[in-house]
Amino acid sequence: MGFGHNHEQEHHSHSQTSNKKLLSIALFITVTFMIAEIIGGIIANSLALISDAGHMFSDAFSLALSLIAMRLAARPASAKRTFGFYRFEILAAFVNGVTLAVISLIIFYEAYRRILEPPMVQSGMMIVIAVLGLLANLGSAGILMKGDTKGNLNLRSAFLHVLGDMLGSVGAIVAGILILLFDWYMADPIISIIVGALVLISGWRVTKESVHVLIEGTPGHINVNELNQQLHTVDGVQGIHDLHVWTITSGLESLSCHIVVAPTKNAQEILLACKHMIQERFGINHVTLQLETEELKRLEPSI
Repeated sequence: MGFGHNHEQEHHSHSQTSNKKLLSIALFITVTFMIAEIIGGIIANSLALISDAGHMFSDAFSLALSLIAMRLAARPASAKRTFGFYRFEILAAFVNGVTLAVISLIIFYEAYRRILEPPMVQSGMMIVIAVLGLLANLGSAGILMKGDTKGNLNLRSAFLHVLGDMLGSVGAIVAGILILLFDWYMADPIISIIVGALVLISGWRVTKESVHVLIEGTPGHINVNELNQQLHTVDGVQGIHDLHVWTITSGLESLSCHIVVAPTKNAQEILLACKHMIQERFGINHVTLQLETEELKRLEPSI
């Protein structure tokens, strides 16, 4: 006895295999340079470096979480979970988005403390470590860009973590140069605040989008009104009701609706025409359609 989907799941699974390999490589790079930044940040006494290392830690956590979610999502559907574990990817994206927001708030707090009392910072070491961190982030970002960062929310949330960390490395380099040239120690917390703000924006976007999926909101690229109108153009369709479109996980949308058909028309031909139109025009492959006639409405109260 089978559960769940078929061909669209196979395509999704193939895409996820590639994404998992990319995430594994990016995770290794991130963890390696995170350790280097933590040590360098403590020695140099730089908030920009420490905050960047902290964000790198969240990157490592994000990448690991995304990887775990993808492995869970690959599990087959069952009688208890007919959609399998696909939603774990969206949950991972949600956690990653919230983590980005928390990291930015911690950076804001520490930056505020350092603005009140700017500490001495070893700018030379700060620049060297930040440059190494930037190279690591560029490598991780380049690897992740080979995956489906547009269509897969989970992978995109991990990618945004790495981008945010890249900005942190750039900020640390700029702060280090300003301190080295002008002894302007205030640059360290100020640039940290700017990076924190950018991280917060990324976190908000990912969290907002993942919540939209979790509450089964309509996918942003699908216009339900237009879909409804197009269904009405199919020969033999008299009415549409209970139309629902939602996302199971990134790149896997579902649709269900009731279609009132003319009793004199061939129901199977109408069904095939509707499914074909939905797949071709809106890219939705998992389609559940219930065909009925006006006679059903008169019979329902007595059932």
